[in-house]
Amino acid sequence: MTEQQIGKWVKPYGDTMDDGRVQLSFSLPVALDENAKEAARRLALEMGLIEPGVVHAEDMGQGFSFYVVYGQCKHRVDLACIKVAKPEFEALDKDGINALIAEKMRRKMVVVGACIETDAHTVGIDAIMNMKGYNGHKGLESYHEVRAINMGAQVDSEALVARAIEEKADVILVSQVVTQKNIHLDNLTKLSDLLEAEGLRDRIILVVGGPRISHELAKELGYDAGFGPGSYAENVASFAIHEWTRRHAA
Repeated sequence: MTEQQIGKWVKPYGDTMDDGRVQLSFSLPVALDENAKEAARRLALEMGLIEPGVVHAEDMGQGFSFYVVYGQCKHRVDLACIKVAKPEFEALDKDGINALIAEKMRRKMVVVGACIETDAHTVGIDAIMNMKGYNGHKGLESYHEVRAINMGAQVDSEALVARAIEEKADVILVSQVVTQKNIHLDNLTKLSDLLEAEGLRDRIILVVGGPRISHELAKELGYDAGFGPGSYAENVASFAIHEWTRRHAA
């Protein structure tokens, strides 16, 4: 049988291949004592771990405690059956992006970015937009063919749309870090709906990034692309110029 027929099955390993060893951590809303440790162990059993053990427990104060549990996972997955949706584009470096923008647009690409609504975490939007960028990858402010406008954090969606109209933006880039109670879904839907109401959705390239953002989720919410952890300015800019070129093809 071929590998495709039998699949490409994988499971976690720690000491030896396929031993299924995993480590997980969680908090419980109870004070730390022996009963709480046992509760953590039994929760791991209910999750399906074999022979789980609490290897670390810590009091968090005010009736909360934290646990690290080590155990054996019995499950495996078939990689041959997995295909994750992702933006389709040719990844370019900074010079290549600048050259393509100059060739195709014959002007600077205007990108307006922000953390919207109650989200006050600027680390994501700053990593993509700011001059210094992140992890050795320069941000969009350093691209001489991009005019990058970073509006910062806690920006109302209405204000972001108004600024995009004022600046004649080609791209709106949104970062969403806060995801408690799925607030990011409400925020992102609101922005997409506002652009639709203004008749701008087809004209502006709409991109979102964040730790719990996937391309599949972004598309479901009406965005053109979604970028998760490990994405840099060149990923966003490469997608943007390719998407702009596609939309403006003769």
